[in-house]
Amino acid sequence: MTLSVVDRLRALPTTAISDATGGHTNVASAIKPLAEHFKIAGQARTVRLPDGENGAVLEAISQAEKGEILVIDAKGNTNRAVAGDFVMQLAQGVGVQGFVVDGVIRDIAAAKEIDFPVFALGTTVAAGNKHGGGTVGIAVSVGNVAVQTGDYVVGDSDGVVIMPQKDVEQIIEAAEAKVAKDEERAHEALHNGEASIRAYLAKVVK
Repeated sequence: MTLSVVDRLRALPTTAISDATGGHTNVASAIKPLAEHFKIAGQARTVRLPDGENGAVLEAISQAEKGEILVIDAKGNTNRAVAGDFVMQLAQGVGVQGFVVDGVIRDIAAAKEIDFPVFALGTTVAAGNKHGGGTVGIAVSVGNVAVQTGDYVVGDSDGVVIMPQKDVEQIIEAAEAKVAKDEERAHEALHNGEASIRAYLAKVVK
């Protein structure tokens, strides 16, 4: 059976994808999973928010296809949340896979309870404003990385990486090759305890 692009991405760690892209599309490390077990892999639907606003998040949820990930450019605002528990439940209920936020959420306990993956700068107690504005589906910058709707996103306990849609097949192949190479190296170095470790070190340390 041929695996889909998303299935292949889900099987890869972000570290291997980062190596495959030369680290050029790593989202800033300050954007972290709010629970260590959170894992996402899928296509982005982008949202750009005015400072302190969150109204367009609902618009994005209404447009989202199942399995998509909302990638939200909140301009790094850490004072007001882009979403709370109710909005996360709405998103989860229509099949949104998770959020990547250059900003903060609130109700982190609820996010963990409903197992809705969020990668963000952190949390706050303050709700976002709903004075209007915000745009869905345009180019955004999240964690210093440009993202378009349709680009691929993978997030795990190490962070988040972005892949341009046109490059994803090439990146997957390179990342899969990196994983295979790392497994081969680990077997060579570790299969016989200290003896194989010393043999490996003698080979690579000049």
